[in-house]
Amino acid sequence: MEKQPCVYILSSAPYGTLYIGVTSDLIGRLYQHRTGIIPGFTSRYAIHHLVRFEMFGDMEGAILREKQLKRWHRQWKINLIENDNPHWADLAPSIGLPPLRPDGC
Repeated sequence: MEKQPCVYILSSAPYGTLYIGVTSDLIGRLYQHRTGIIPGFTSRYAIHHLVRFEMFGDMEGAILREKQLKRWHRQWKINLIENDNPHWADLAPSIGLPPLRPDGC
């Protein structure tokens, strides 16, 4: 599968804890977050819902966007999410991952 640079935002719940990341393999990276393969912030706070993602033509553009979003105020991030995803739906099933179980895993 061809790599596709992407910036993504995960949430623990609507209006919950947010995580912004960058990857060239969104499905693979989401799998890592959801299974806790890599311990850290997202596994500690159960941040598993994909609420926004943006695809880029190159990794440089994706990294610049990630850095920009990380500097934003929390409300700006919430507004960005709600502009395209007003109900904070988990977008992972739309890109091929199974839905999260009710326990969030």
